[in-house]
Amino acid sequence: MIPVPSPPQLAPITAAPARASAYKWWVVFLLWLVCFLNYADRQAISSVLPLLEKAFHFDGVQLGLIGAAFAWVYAAFALVAGLLADRISRKTVILGACVVWSMFTLATAWCGSLAGFISVRALTGLGETFYIPAAMSLLSDYHGRNTRSRALAWHQSAVYAGTVLGSWTAAVLAEKMGWQFPFYLFGPLGFLLAAVLLTGVREPGRGAADAADSAAAGVPHHGGGKSLSVRQTLTVIFRTPVALLLMAAFLLANFVAMIILTWMPTFLLKKFAFSLSGAGLSGTLYIQVASAVMVPIAGWLADRWARRYAAGRMAVQATGLALGALFVFLVGATASAAVLIAAMMLFGACKGFYDSGIFAALYDTIEPRARGTAAGIMNTVGWGGGALGPLCVGLAMKYGRREHDWQNMGDAIACCGAIYLVGAALVIAAAMLYTHRNATRGKGTIA
Repeated sequence: MIPVPSPPQLAPITAAPARASAYKWWVVFLLWLVCFLNYADRQAISSVLPLLEKAFHFDGVQLGLIGAAFAWVYAAFALVAGLLADRISRKTVILGACVVWSMFTLATAWCGSLAGFISVRALTGLGETFYIPAAMSLLSDYHGRNTRSRALAWHQSAVYAGTVLGSWTAAVLAEKMGWQFPFYLFGPLGFLLAAVLLTGVREPGRGAADAADSAAAGVPHHGGGKSLSVRQTLTVIFRTPVALLLMAAFLLANFVAMIILTWMPTFLLKKFAFSLSGAGLSGTLYIQVASAVMVPIAGWLADRWARRYAAGRMAVQATGLALGALFVFLVGATASAAVLIAAMMLFGACKGFYDSGIFAALYDTIEPRARGTAAGIMNTVGWGGGALGPLCVGLAMKYGRREHDWQNMGDAIACCGAIYLVGAALVIAAAMLYTHRNATRGKGTIA
């Protein structure tokens, strides 16, 4: 049992006032661009899998390994990324991550073997894993209780925009100019964006937004000040059952998301005879656009509910998972293209409801000095388990009992509905526990 001391005061803010209204939204915009490119880079590979299958004669399991390599390394180093984000300048971490993942995105174009693709995708994951913990922690110090869900939800919309445009752009360029060309484009763009970030983002004081919230409410603020040790940081997180339940739900939600992102273009190509560019666009467009439209709305709703109910953000998340279970089942099971498109859009809308609170809900339970690490652990759990999704579908394609591999793929996608329901149950349990804890401790204290 390791006591976690509460320092007497918050560390001084080291940059311009973190709560300045215009600038704090400018930071959201700049990091939106970084996140956009982050997801465009990682999604590009999914759109060219059919070309890699043709050019290199890879089977479903081998293509699944290419998809999984990124996520496994991303997960393996996420805890390190979180610990680093809690101890050094988050701006420095973000800049370094952007340069590294852009370098290996560019290197993807030079691959010529399965080992090469797996290695480069793994190293791309190594670079990208350092972004989210630092970015989420930094944004949480610009945005307090009244705007945090909206800020993180707007940032989350870059995930969908990057996924859609990255997938579509990669497919169009690959179809016309060869599978290598998308990587020749996306890699150098990352270097340009890093140069913009160098002067465009300033480091806020840790816990600045929470301290301002506490001061406005006239209650004590616990958090900020001297960094916790690694042991103390882990103790804070693993003694918070609500956070652990949210992480388990994220694992299940990400398992499903990884399957959809990796295999949907191939599914549309094989089952519904889409063209390569059409599959690359449609496999992401309907789901991701619906999510992008819904996530700011869900973020606004979560901020409102959080002011009225302790677990308001979690309630929004649970709603998205529970309703989304039906639609992800239909995506895999339907034989109608019209029903498929409707189901993809509705699933995407429900996914946006869940995604709006992934980190905002977690940060309701974790004090500022441990938030980078908490985000890192969440990514370790979510992406480590989620990486099994593409591989499981690849195994189902190869060894399933149906006559065609796309039929086995459809069955595997349909089963994801049950996984979503379990995730909803975990978030509901977290919400109930958080509400009870908040009632026991009394309202007003901000972690």
